Amino acid sequence: MASSRQDYIAPWWTYWLHNFPHLQFNFQTVDSTFKPEDTSYQQSLIFLACVSAVGLGLSLLVLSAYLTCLCCCRREEDEEVKRPNTCCVTWAAVITGLVICSAVGVGFYGNSETNDGIYQLTYSIYNANHTLGSIGSLVGNSLGSMQVGLKEHLERLDEIFSPRGDYTQTLRFMQQMANNIIQQLTAMPDTRKVQVDLAAIADKTSFIEYYRWLTYLLLLILDLVICLIACLGLAKQSRWMLAVIMVCGVLTLIMSWASLGAGTATAVGTSDFCVSPDKFIVNQTKDSLSADIVHYYLYCSQSLPNPFQQSLTIFQRSLTTMQIQVQGLLQFSVAVFPTAEKDLLGIQRVLNSSEFNLHQLTALLDCRSLHKDYLEALLGVCYDGVEGLLYLCLFSLLAACAFCALLCAVPRAWTLIAIRDRDYDDIDEEDPFNPSRRITPYNPSRAQVHSFCSYSSSMGSQTSLHPPLQATSSTPEYMNQSMLFERNPRYENVPLIGSGSPPPSYSPSMRTTYLSMTDAQIRHFGTDFQI
Repeated sequence: MASSRQDYIAPWWTYWLHNFPHLQFNFQTVDSTFKPEDTSYQQSLIFLACVSAVGLGLSLLVLSAYLTCLCCCRREEDEEVKRPNTCCVTWAAVITGLVICSAVGVGFYGNSETNDGIYQLTYSIYNANHTLGSIGSLVGNSLGSMQVGLKEHLERLDEIFSPRGDYTQTLRFMQQMANNIIQQLTAMPDTRKVQVDLAAIADKTSFIEYYRWLTYLLLLILDLVICLIACLGLAKQSRWMLAVIMVCGVLTLIMSWASLGAGTATAVGTSDFCVSPDKFIVNQTKDSLSADIVHYYLYCSQSLPNPFQQSLTIFQRSLTTMQIQVQGLLQFSVAVFPTAEKDLLGIQRVLNSSEFNLHQLTALLDCRSLHKDYLEALLGVCYDGVEGLLYLCLFSLLAACAFCALLCAVPRAWTLIAIRDRDYDDIDEEDPFNPSRRITPYNPSRAQVHSFCSYSSSMGSQTSLHPPLQATSSTPEYMNQSMLFERNPRYENVPLIGSGSPPPSYSPSMRTTYLSMTDAQIRHFGTDFQI
């Protein structure tokens, strides 16, 4: 943090933003000097914000053109390709997710930096407001003491000392010193109006900053949630998730471009102020404060004289003179006029409190306190604040581009889901490997049917068939073991060889050989090969 006497130097990014073209609605150039009350300057900032609306329109135009090409000019899929190429969609989802996560990280940093800068600004304004309030309170208390309390004591002493002309002359001299103090205090600028202005600025700035911070926080969280839903939707290929992504993605795209426009206009306007803040403050305070007072607090240079030094000096000398006069009256008049002691002691208390106020007022009127608050406010808004706004603009730009790419990838993912469902529906119902095929219940009467594959090779002749060894039991051993525990053998224990089902795929020659078996073979092997 800079010390209270270090000169303020605007950062380079404020000059860069300050050099942005300032155009009215009729495309005429406007002076970039910070003039928020000027209509032309307001139009230039609104024009900068509307540039993002052009970017939003181009993004929506690109998305519309892409969707039109995808729907109307889509290539015919090759029927032999069962699994379409999903590499493009996968990489688009991965890159988009990484970009969104990076943009959200940048946005969180920028939101925090901006909030810190605005907090430092409002904190410094409240400190300056407290200092001005203390100055006004001290001046008011001193004026009240001199105009009311001291006047009452002097009037009573004038009645008491009326027989003595030298004492009444001393009282008139003290009244003259009091009038000098009143005159100097009255000549000081009224800080109450400036105090009210600073309080209003700080309150309004805090109010706006809270809702700005909350809005960006919700936008960042929304981007993270949509990114998570997009990853899950593309991974699980869920249509309802893709529909949610399309709706929320378009909404977030609009919000990203809107935040980019608002952030750009705010950053440019703040940079216009940061480039020459002294000039703006002098113009704003010219009706309530003189130029020498404003320059004294803005620059706080040893070469600049204190504009209150003469008033404070007269105040101090008048109080010292009055203290000496009161001490003399207490020393010589109390013995003659005992009733005057109470009022003389009251005047002494008023002078002591006024002297204490004078010391505090001298410290508060010194430029170092207010100049320190002024520098801290500038550092907060022009360094942290504008830097955070630039990061937020970068976040909005990255998020807008990423969601534009994501919205282009979602229709392609939807198409891949449709191709997958179409290929799934085209599977032959007679295919034994079709998951939707209904499994035939177990038939115990077919348990002894032997497959043709167990007796012949794929191309063997009828004479090459050899009968299997005669089993001692009509039920295989493994099925006998199963029947020890169950009434019927379990279907999953029956092998494909003994289930009577042919292999999943077989040649026509095998089927011809299978159907051309002779009656002798049927009588020899029994009824196992009946069809």
